[in-house]
Amino acid sequence: MATRGVNAKMSCIGIAILSAGAVCAQDYPNRPVRIVTSGAGGSSDIIARLVAQGIAGPLGQQVIVENRPTGVIPGQTVAQAAADGYTLLISGGTLWTSTLLRKTSYDAIRDFAPITLIENSVSVIAVHPSVPVKSVKDLIALAKARPGELNYTSSGAGSTSHLTMELFKSMANIDIVHVPYKSNSAAMIDLLGGQVQLSFISASSVVPHVKSGKLRAVAVSSASPSALAPGVPTVAASGVPGFEAVSMTAMLAPAKTPMSIIRRVNEEAVRYIHTPEAKEIFLKNGAEAAGSTPEQLAAAMKADMERLGKLIKDLNLRVD
Repeated sequence: MATRGVNAKMSCIGIAILSAGAVCAQDYPNRPVRIVTSGAGGSSDIIARLVAQGIAGPLGQQVIVENRPTGVIPGQTVAQAAADGYTLLISGGTLWTSTLLRKTSYDAIRDFAPITLIENSVSVIAVHPSVPVKSVKDLIALAKARPGELNYTSSGAGSTSHLTMELFKSMANIDIVHVPYKSNSAAMIDLLGGQVQLSFISASSVVPHVKSGKLRAVAVSSASPSALAPGVPTVAASGVPGFEAVSMTAMLAPAKTPMSIIRRVNEEAVRYIHTPEAKEIFLKNGAEAAGSTPEQLAAAMKADMERLGKLIKDLNLRVD
């Protein structure tokens, strides 16, 4: 009899918990939602405003974009926010790469609940026309024939362009010298002028220079050919099997946000991301629409951190 009473009591508790979750999903949202992202005018800000506009109607509430200084501040803000679905984050991969390069107040896996991968952007190996290569195999052969003589630009240590090229160097087993700059624009000026020979550059930035003949596109960093660089082969299919390096933009919430809320936001965000309108806007801004489940985003983040973590450790790279 006592056991039957305990079981009945536990059943009631279980029903109460399930009912609370259902009520939570039904009531959400009942006030404005904010999306925290990096500095105004940047790529994450543009994406955040598009997604905010796309989900506000279906959610039935205003969705406000709140800009914080670019870097670790957006992540810190959301990691410390209440896990109630009213504070969300849209961030590029710096959210998790930063934890590999410096000490941060948050853990990219422990302190966030993934919602969806929003978009991917790819890079292109671009060389100055004076460099006598037209393919990845040509580039590897030249680098091995002239170790330490070729150099490449980046926008600084730990930047996407730096880590992508170092990954390529490691997998291709070649020696190319890193020439860091303080900004992408400064690096581009010297690449166009021939002061440096090559770089991994975002497809949206490099394609106009390729069309004008000022640069030559060798290969794209994604695993599959990209609409952002039509006709350009992948690195993986051109001599470095398994190579892949894409820049991701993701939507996340504070850890312990109820899964019912995560699923609701995911449903509305993915629905918008997959619309023809959104896909076209993303392409115009140099990215390809994604849209994923929370589990797929979690796996993508983990894989990216494992790949880059090993590379950063091998390079003994720290950015303070």
